[in-house]
Amino acid sequence: YATCEMKPSSKIDADKPQVTGQVLFRQQHAYGRLEAIFSLDGFPLDNNQSGRAIHIHELGDLSNGCDATGGHYNPFSVNHPRHPGDFGNFFPKEGKIRKYKTNLCATMFGPYSIMGRSVVVHEQEDDMGKGNNKASLENGNAGKRLACCVIGICNKNLWEEKLSEITDKKKR
Repeated sequence: YATCEMKPSSKIDADKPQVTGQVLFRQQHAYGRLEAIFSLDGFPLDNNQSGRAIHIHELGDLSNGCDATGGHYNPFSVNHPRHPGDFGNFFPKEGKIRKYKTNLCATMFGPYSIMGRSVVVHEQEDDMGKGNNKASLENGNAGKRLACCVIGICNKNLWEEKLSEITDKKKR
């Protein structure tokens, strides 16, 4: 179990969304599939906004806002969007992202672990490598870094609490 406590980047303009919240991870064993819960707040309340890209970046360094997190975590030197931490686009509703994702390609174990790396919420939608330029194949032209956090170990209670919040809301 791992958590990432999202905080707005100190390098973004005051008029940009101030994103806070958590990204939680669970992986039962070294060869199991990674699951994630995204519980983020602070987006504009307008429900017709474009998606927001969320990616794992290579460094867990928040010393310069979110700019010190390095590039996308890409241990296999492949083009975007096939990096282990390319989570795609998320569409906020009523200023929030509440999403449970399974079957992610990243891992919490071994030499390619995401532990100690960062999660970054970008200002724009990810073009999924279809932007016909170099940046598209590196980062999906996702724009500025709104918020970020460092991935660290947590206990399972936090995961179970957030998962029940998200799955209970879907049943209503």
